[in-house]
Amino acid sequence: MIVDAVSRVLQANALLTAFAFVGLVMWLSAALSKYLTMGRLHGSAIAIMIGLALALWGGMVTGGKSGLADIPMLSGIGLMGGAMLRDFAIVATAFEVDVEKAKKAGWIGAASLMLGVIVPFVGGALVAAAYGYTDAISMTTIGAGAVTYIVGPVTGAAIGADSAVIALSIATGVFKAVLVMIGTPFVAGMIGLNNPRTAMVFGGVMGTTSGVTAGLAATDRRLVPYGALTATFLTGFGCLVVPSIFYLIVRAIVGS
Repeated sequence: MIVDAVSRVLQANALLTAFAFVGLVMWLSAALSKYLTMGRLHGSAIAIMIGLALALWGGMVTGGKSGLADIPMLSGIGLMGGAMLRDFAIVATAFEVDVEKAKKAGWIGAASLMLGVIVPFVGGALVAAAYGYTDAISMTTIGAGAVTYIVGPVTGAAIGADSAVIALSIATGVFKAVLVMIGTPFVAGMIGLNNPRTAMVFGGVMGTTSGVTAGLAATDRRLVPYGALTATFLTGFGCLVVPSIFYLIVRAIVGS
């Protein structure tokens, strides 16, 4: 009786339940980061791995397509994890940027955006071809996923990619994000990642907003808004040029 009543309350307040559930996962991730890895692995990276595992479990249990969101009392995760709140969080982070410091990135910051799209796209497209995805649509979609896991599905939907190829592009982007999260604190000293200018260049080259923000948070929290700013720009820039210009270039090279 009590269990049923609690279940009804959780379902009736699905979005609040989602916030509480994600908060619990973040608390657990922070504790694991602090006590299990001694801070070497940031809590955000652990949270993403827990989230992926829970999504797999939710899909296996329910047989659905939305992971934990297919469980009635956790249906609010579908809204919380949707584009609306994601974009709101990204924009809110960018508002912390000091404009005067941002201007110091100059042409190097702009160049980092170009490199941040071109280099991972070419690498992803070549890897896709090496594994047998030799048509222009698949190569472009998987290459786009290597830019970010948002550019991948946007590109795939725009050029008519198969759902399996879109899933591969998302997986590629998530893998990249986790690598950036984990690796940033270890390479920060070697690349001089200790000021707003280098943070902006780093965000532009890496591109993945979630990976860059988590990695910079583990390195120096004051750098997070600057890295997030260029990483966010790169996502938007990639969504514009990859399904159009890059796709046409790949199609001209490999044919349809």
